[in-house]
Amino acid sequence: MGIGASIFLIALGAILTFALDFEVSGIDIKTIGIILMIAGVLGAILTAILLSRRRTTTYVDDPVVRRERVIERDRDIY
Repeated sequence: MGIGASIFLIALGAILTFALDFEVSGIDIKTIGIILMIAGVLGAILTAILLSRRRTTTYVDDPVVRRERVIERDRDIY
């Protein structure tokens, strides 16, 4: 889940929790909104952690090792 999807879930959950005032039989809209907001916050945190790990750069201070290869071929003349 990316940052955009996380923000979308947070916004959708906030709309369901705070802006809408209707009932559906067997479903609590406010609870679903809270669950979506929590999922959005967790998704944003996990995305931020994964992106920060991906951006770390490791420098290796090893000298460049060059190898010379000599290839000898015998040509058969027929």
